[in-house]
Amino acid sequence: MTESLISQSLLEELIPQKRPFVMLSHLLEVDESKIVTGFQIPTNNIFVEDGFFGESGLVENIAQTVALYTGYNDFLQNKKSPVGYIGAINNVQVYSLPLAGSFIQTEVQVITEFMGVTMIQGQISFNKELIVSLKMKTVLANQIPENTL
Repeated sequence: MTESLISQSLLEELIPQKRPFVMLSHLLEVDESKIVTGFQIPTNNIFVEDGFFGESGLVENIAQTVALYTGYNDFLQNKKSPVGYIGAINNVQVYSLPLAGSFIQTEVQVITEFMGVTMIQGQISFNKELIVSLKMKTVLANQIPENTL
């Protein structure tokens, strides 16, 4: 397992989710269009069922990776990050589920960002083997017109 670039406490400050709903434990890499995170899956995680980390947890892990991408970049600019929402999820492929206690690595490639909407390609690996891939659109709360809520 690789060491995180930031502490767990800072990571948790940079995303809107709070324990026990935090699905990230490591920031491994970040640049202008990509972020890589890690997650040591607790055996008592709310998405663990029959010893496996479920599909909902995997999708949430990718969504939180997107949130950390925004939160970390805002942190570097001394800005407060707004809350974001999942706008759409497409092309979901789940090849296998990781065991509780495993370390998974998530990579999000930003395809485009415009007016608070971020389109990404996400994938999760376990032991360097692809286990999940999807496309996701997220929307920042401060960019949603009031009459659409």
